Amino acid sequence: MATAGDERAAADVLKSLARHLNCLNDDNKSARRRALEAVKRETVEQRLSSGALQELFAGLLKALLKCLSDPAETCRDAAIQILAGFIRAAPRPEDALPYLMPALAQRLGGKEILEPAEELRLALMETLSLVLEVCGRQLAPYLDDMIKILQRTITDPFPEVKKESCKCAISVAQSIPDHFHLQAESLLKPLLQTISHQHFQVRVSVTQAVGAVIQHSTGKNVDDVLSHLAQRLFDDSPRVRKAVTIVVGDWLLRLPDRYSYFHKLIPLLLSSLSDEIPEIRSLAEDLWKQVGSQWEKENEDDLKDKMDFLLPAPVLYTSGVERPGLGCRELVVRNLSKLLPAVGRDIGDWLVQTRVKTAQLLRVLLLHAEDHCTQHLQSLLTVLYRACADPETDVRAQCLESAKLLGGFVSPEVYLKLLLPHVEDSTSCSSASPWAPLVVLGSVLRGSSREVLEPHLIKIGDTLSHPEVCQGSQQAQYLDQLLVCVDAVLCVCQVDCAVISLQLLKVLVSVQSLASQQEQCSKAEESVRCLCEAQGLSGACELYRQHMTDLLQWLSDSHHTWTSYSIQKTQLEIIAMQSGPVVGEFLPALLPLLKSCLEPSRDPEMRLHIFTMLSKLLLDSSNTLDSQGRFAEYMELVLQDLLLPNLVWRSGRSAAAVRTAALSCLLAVLHGEAFPAERVLSVEETLSTQLISALEEDSKLARLLACRSLHSLLKLTTQRLNTDSLNKIYPELLKRVDDSSEDVRVEALKSLSTWFSSLGKNYDTQSCRPHLEFLFQQLLLYMDDPDTKIQDSVLEVLKVASEVDGGLLQQQTEAVREKQRSPDAVKENGNGRSRRLRDQRQQNVKK
Repeated sequence: MATAGDERAAADVLKSLARHLNCLNDDNKSARRRALEAVKRETVEQRLSSGALQELFAGLLKALLKCLSDPAETCRDAAIQILAGFIRAAPRPEDALPYLMPALAQRLGGKEILEPAEELRLALMETLSLVLEVCGRQLAPYLDDMIKILQRTITDPFPEVKKESCKCAISVAQSIPDHFHLQAESLLKPLLQTISHQHFQVRVSVTQAVGAVIQHSTGKNVDDVLSHLAQRLFDDSPRVRKAVTIVVGDWLLRLPDRYSYFHKLIPLLLSSLSDEIPEIRSLAEDLWKQVGSQWEKENEDDLKDKMDFLLPAPVLYTSGVERPGLGCRELVVRNLSKLLPAVGRDIGDWLVQTRVKTAQLLRVLLLHAEDHCTQHLQSLLTVLYRACADPETDVRAQCLESAKLLGGFVSPEVYLKLLLPHVEDSTSCSSASPWAPLVVLGSVLRGSSREVLEPHLIKIGDTLSHPEVCQGSQQAQYLDQLLVCVDAVLCVCQVDCAVISLQLLKVLVSVQSLASQQEQCSKAEESVRCLCEAQGLSGACELYRQHMTDLLQWLSDSHHTWTSYSIQKTQLEIIAMQSGPVVGEFLPALLPLLKSCLEPSRDPEMRLHIFTMLSKLLLDSSNTLDSQGRFAEYMELVLQDLLLPNLVWRSGRSAAAVRTAALSCLLAVLHGEAFPAERVLSVEETLSTQLISALEEDSKLARLLACRSLHSLLKLTTQRLNTDSLNKIYPELLKRVDDSSEDVRVEALKSLSTWFSSLGKNYDTQSCRPHLEFLFQQLLLYMDDPDTKIQDSVLEVLKVASEVDGGLLQQQTEAVREKQRSPDAVKENGNGRSRRLRDQRQQNVKK
């Protein structure tokens, strides 16, 4: 109550302001502005008692409110400042509400906002905030006016007005909650329209306002705002994400009907646990712990048994991961069935950010669910198959962590029963990527412990080595994941892997056979070394020695069906080449397999591949096929069954390529001297016949290999061939001296040199004199060859020939010289290699 002194002081001030008040109606805006400044100077800026100010406020209120509609912006601004000063200083500002609130509603809450200046709209909103601050609950009768104002100003074009409006909305909700809930819904539409504003500060204010409005509403509109808040979790501004985290945490703690919305609010708060900003992660952790503790206390009776008999933490938590509280775990477990369908939908969203957030959320959910994941395992695996094939690296990384958690929480007996069928038949899962089940299996195995996995190793090994799995695809991603699964088993089970050593080796051999990249082959070889180390073996040779019988039987089971497209031919090559000297210990099993594969009736390209492998082995036979010194025992099989049948002429380019490959192997056999001369002599007739035939091949390489093979045969059987065989060989070699290829010509001359060296005591030079004469004549003719290299080679042959019958060679040389001295010979000898010499060689060849 104002005292008599306050009333007199107020009356005196009003009397002194009478002239200024009259000026408020003046047409001159400067006069009105000066009058308002005088009123301000004599009232709110004076040190008057609160009672006197209250009386002055009552006496000046109507005049000041009228000035809010003044045409001059400066006058309206001055009026607003005076009103704010009175509201702040007067002891009973609520007395002015019956006039003040309608006036504010008129200026700001109409269909068209009457206040055009955005700075003054901001000043009016700040005045309203001041009224809310000082009047509080006494504003209840004016709720409608405030709602009208806020509906318009929340969507105001001026960002600062939006922010101040959100502040007012929060104050209204907190000041008069008993009445506010009846009209809270009407503010949601303008708030949600503004929540995606381009200014992050506006988005923060709107998010906070939405939290307060929903908190003090009837709770029916939570579903309407959740999608908008979820979008703000992807906001580029950390302050916005922080605001969302605080709002959702507050709802989970204080929303009256929060139990009905746990399954919708929990994902939003848990998503913040994976935020990139440490402050937000820490805030979310604190709020989530509070939510769990509060729920635990509210449901203490239901959780009494679990609280009294807490189960030990899974082994997973020994790695430094903090285990969530009982209340937090129970909240997730009880809502998991409602959360997983949404996770399954969002993990395939077209937006990368959504998929990443969903994958992060899935990992957090599994960390809370622990062994309760078992009952949802089928749907979880479906989600992981899809996520692990995602093109985004972050999505795949999070889902691999989720799969690893499954391995730690779920029994192998359960997850293998569901997972292995999908590994064997990748088309049975919804994922379009055949390697997705392998990705999940590899991560799940890494999350399991050695003790629980050991009883199931054979089942895992048999599945991985199944042809439909280890030979299921040539795609690089598929092969990479096969290696990941093998490495996971080796890493977790270590020495226990001995029971599936053969199966794992089959997988690694298959990967190398299918790999198109050297990097994958290197990884597979490294895994082989790890498999050896796990069993305490010294190297890959020991591993192959341990399993060679089973590996060869594995290949033999299907060798009748091999074609050029069969992976088995490459598997055989990998086994034979990597086993090194071990392959020489298993010739009885290997050579029959090669015999079947090299039958002339089989696929030419497949035989070509086998011959290529065989030639590599033969070139280093002492360290491969003949490592035990027993390869010679199988000479007849190698020559009669493997090589010679494939030297028989057949039409076609593929057949020619096979003959060339067979010649390469034959050369390796003869050159390496793996077979003793005595045993080679037993098949010499057939062998030389095929080699002489090969000298007429169209392929330059085949002719070259045939010459070299004859050279090696002559060298191996030095002075042991009979006369007929020797006389059958040299004419064919002599033809090759006139070959179109210089390499073949040189090799033929080398072979002739060896032929002369092979003439032993059994070769009667007298009875065979015509042969020697013919041979000397032809060789002497080549001394006129334009190629100096050929001349030099012929000279070397003649030097060796002189040791066989020097006299005869001298006679033939003199005869050639006599012919060259004749006039006709001189005329014809102008161009080096004359027509006469060429015709003579052709006639002699015909003879």
